Amino acid sequence: MTDGKKALLYLVLTAVLWSLGGVLIKWMDWNPMAIAGLRSLIAAGMIGWAFRGEKLNVTKVHMIGAAGYCATVCFFVIATKLTTAANAILLQYTAPIYVALLGSWLLGEKTTRRDWLTIGIVLAGMVFFFLDKIAGGALLGNLLAVASGVTFSICIISMRMQKNDSPHTTILLGNLLTFVISLPFLGDIRFTAENLMGIMVLGVFQLGLAYVLYAYAIRHVPALQAVIITTIEPILNPVWVFLLLGELPGQFAVIGGLIVVAAITARYYLESAQPVKEQASA
Repeated sequence: MTDGKKALLYLVLTAVLWSLGGVLIKWMDWNPMAIAGLRSLIAAGMIGWAFRGEKLNVTKVHMIGAAGYCATVCFFVIATKLTTAANAILLQYTAPIYVALLGSWLLGEKTTRRDWLTIGIVLAGMVFFFLDKIAGGALLGNLLAVASGVTFSICIISMRMQKNDSPHTTILLGNLLTFVISLPFLGDIRFTAENLMGIMVLGVFQLGLAYVLYAYAIRHVPALQAVIITTIEPILNPVWVFLLLGELPGQFAVIGGLIVVAAITARYYLESAQPVKEQASA
């Protein structure tokens, strides 16, 4: 199997592993910070072992990215507990619009009219998530899911800024930081067989192995394929929760999710198709 085909397989596996987060987080009866912290501790061990032969370099950019990553995983786990799994993952999936906005400021990357159009469509899609009748806790969950998209964009941008300077350090430090801030929440958790199995699957497979596979795959496939294939995650995440726990997203959330996924996927497709068209006409 060639590196390219192996990378595509790894991306599919990555997206499937990521998609297990919603059902496992909801299945466990621990408080969300305990889940986030112990999941990250296990994942840090996996990532540290996988990249043990590579340089570990810590800079200010790494620390900012690690803080963004830590906030992302904490907000996402709390949001998944408070609102539906579909809302949590699809609202986090709006991260690319914040990358476009912050990238023009921090990376000097120009925000095009196509970017602004995508941002407008995604924002319109986000409105639908707040049209369903939701209780206060679910509303807070939706807002935290939006916040996780913002903080994830900070992590993405910091990793772009250090692409040639051990970017995996950001994820490793972010997981360790998540564990440290979770320590006050670990006192009253129950170590049942179900909870232990859940946290091991979350740490080893859903987060740790998934990021190891993604780190390999992203080096061998175009950005378009990476984006399109990983859209499996926000699609499968609520499917697992429905099949195993019976949770259904609201009607408006489904509409909003379709708008968000379609807008972001189309944006990346048009961006990658443009150079091909220009080359053909040259």
